[in-house]
Amino acid sequence: MSLWEITGTVLGVIGVWLMIRQNIWGWPVGLVQVAVYAWVFYDAKLYSDALLQIAFFLIQAYGWWHWLHGAHAAARSTAPVTRLGAAALSSWLALGAAATAGWGTFMHRTTDAALPWWDAFILVFSLIAQWWQARKNLECWAGWLVVNSVAIGVYWAKDLRLTAGLYAIFWLMAVWGWREWRATMQVGALASKHPEEGR
Repeated sequence: MSLWEITGTVLGVIGVWLMIRQNIWGWPVGLVQVAVYAWVFYDAKLYSDALLQIAFFLIQAYGWWHWLHGAHAAARSTAPVTRLGAAALSSWLALGAAATAGWGTFMHRTTDAALPWWDAFILVFSLIAQWWQARKNLECWAGWLVVNSVAIGVYWAKDLRLTAGLYAIFWLMAVWGWREWRATMQVGALASKHPEEGR
């Protein structure tokens, strides 16, 4: 357990809590957290996870912009929580499975990566869940539940016990996030059906 891992853990919990609350400050906190964890994972030879942090950084920067300046900005409202259609969800899952197989094979053949396919799964499906989160799709939380379940086992096996604990907390927070965002959708749906009640 290193100071970097402790710092990343604390920032991770704060960042996810802010995301659940749909607080814009979750994005800058997340940017710092993923920068810290890029080093933690590189040092543990979890190269896919280290690369993932770089991709996270870019997607989080986009998410910060989208929540502030997306299509909803003209209406001066926060980005609404939405759901993916069945076709879109199926396409994302098929893409994720293919990318996991391809990246895992590449890392197995070209590096000394530990657990290359499991590491690849975490990379690919974390990117998908992060993109859904940036777009404020409710399904991001279901994605995080699956990713976090795999990540707990991988990080425990690599003796990153604090990080495994962090992802156990993330798992619980994903359940909380799903409930909170779904409630927001329900409130928004009621408001759109009865706009006069909000006046």
